[in-house]
Amino acid sequence: MSTVDTDLIIVGAGPAGLTAAQYGARANLKVLVIEELSVGGQALLIDALENYPGNVGGEGYGPKTGYEFAMDLHRQAESFGALFFYGEVNSLDKDGDIFTVGLSDGTTRAATAVIIATGAKPRLLDVPGEKEFTGRGVSYCATCDGNFFRNKKIFVAGGGDAACDEARYLSRLTDKVVMVHRRDSFRAQKALVKRTLENPNIEVRFNTVIKEINGEKKVKSVVLADTKTGETHGEDADAVFIFAGTVPQSSLVAGNKLNVKLDESGYIITDQKMAANIPGLYAAGDVRSGAFRQVVTAAADGAIAAHNASEYIDENKK
Repeated sequence: MSTVDTDLIIVGAGPAGLTAAQYGARANLKVLVIEELSVGGQALLIDALENYPGNVGGEGYGPKTGYEFAMDLHRQAESFGALFFYGEVNSLDKDGDIFTVGLSDGTTRAATAVIIATGAKPRLLDVPGEKEFTGRGVSYCATCDGNFFRNKKIFVAGGGDAACDEARYLSRLTDKVVMVHRRDSFRAQKALVKRTLENPNIEVRFNTVIKEINGEKKVKSVVLADTKTGETHGEDADAVFIFAGTVPQSSLVAGNKLNVKLDESGYIITDQKMAANIPGLYAAGDVRSGAFRQVVTAAADGAIAAHNASEYIDENKK
């Protein structure tokens, strides 16, 4: 086992982690970003990042996609000197003033400060057929899989920003999008709700949930239930796209002997400096409690976390 010392370790390379990497490296810190999969996080799923300030595109061009934006952030962080490791984090501990991070390659990295920017993952409906047909008609990413269902009948489950965004994207591919939401109104931003309700290719059904997803080799039908009367009925379906919220990826610190404080949903509790209750430990982006989960706020969280981590490191090193 080897130990590689650095100033700041950032776990997660979504918009929060990448922005933190840029700000940390620009502050002349030795920065290591650890990412389990690929840089970009959930931003990779965004078809057009139209609500990021200034991202309007040139003449004849639309705003950047989430992928393009994430790649720009990655190149920018690397240009300032941030280093990247691709693998899993198996452990997080603290010995005195130094954090130790155990990695999947058997090495242990040490740092004065750590930023957790692991984000969140889609919440499952937990209904029969969901897991069985994932990748065969059940999806959590419209921009990834929508093209397979052109001119098909698509059900969208959810009522937040992501659900409305993804339903609108799917409505460009088919005029048979059925959006179901368990409540009697959407919780998304008003502008998104207006566009969704006015879209002629989207049929919205409130007080409705998906109870079952059925098929053979792929999705063929769904069973719907009225949340007020309890009545159920089946309908043909070619695909089900699920946007039912997110689950924080805080397992690294949940139950950890560091005793990091989490809220009732498992998100990391921070102050306005993005600091957790452990000195030198910060959280940024979707994994943080109370966050407004947007790319722009994730980036802001990352900048704030890196700035305050830099000050903590300076004080620690005197």
